[in-house]
Amino acid sequence: MSKKINHWWRILATGICFSYFGIGALILTIFVFPLQKLYYQNKLKRKKVARKTVHTTFKWFISFMQFSGIFLFDLKNVQQLKTLKGHLILANHPSLIDVVVLISVIPNADCVVKAHLFKNPFLRGVVTNTGYISNQDPEGLLIDCEQTLATGNNLIIFPEGTRTKKGKSVSFLRGAANIAVRCQAKITCVLIDVQPPTLTKSEAWYKVPKEKANFKAKIIEGFPDMPDYLTETVSQDVRKYNRGLEQYFKKKIQTL
Repeated sequence: MSKKINHWWRILATGICFSYFGIGALILTIFVFPLQKLYYQNKLKRKKVARKTVHTTFKWFISFMQFSGIFLFDLKNVQQLKTLKGHLILANHPSLIDVVVLISVIPNADCVVKAHLFKNPFLRGVVTNTGYISNQDPEGLLIDCEQTLATGNNLIIFPEGTRTKKGKSVSFLRGAANIAVRCQAKITCVLIDVQPPTLTKSEAWYKVPKEKANFKAKIIEGFPDMPDYLTETVSQDVRKYNRGLEQYFKKKIQTL
């Protein structure tokens, strides 16, 4: 297959995958989650089963993307995430599918999602039934994060708050550091690298690179020690810890 034909195929396959993603989300919302609601009366149990369902669905979706030739995924260095309980998973955010990949690896994943997704016709059923945490209410957010970590879920957060802009360095908001410090969470950091870059911020889905993209993720060690939660200095500690995390990720990205 010539490079030009392969390129056009990957554009078409990307469109097919996005369509499957939306259709799959609707199928879960219309058929699967209502059946789970009938079978599981306990709300916490129902959320747990819904998250496991999304994990399995995303795992299949990632396999389909690789089979179709859009991506080559190297996830062998993040398999340890399967065994973690009650960890805050912090990762950089270079592409649109980062959270899909991480949830496909982590069976008990929870995540903080943007409030507008609860109004998205395709995704609101997923984020509602799984109990994913909305970022709309800062005070309620901290309580929800602390509770989900206490129950053993692994909470995925991208400290940038959105995808990295192409050609720009990472820039962290303080939200992730605030959750980490105030909840005194156990931290695991994940470094994601996508080459050539694709599905970046403000880039249309059909802007597919000439070559197949390689998606690599690995757990990284040596991140900054988290300060104790002291009420009188918490704001200062959060700012300092956020700067430390940002500089740490920048150095790791430079070594890629």
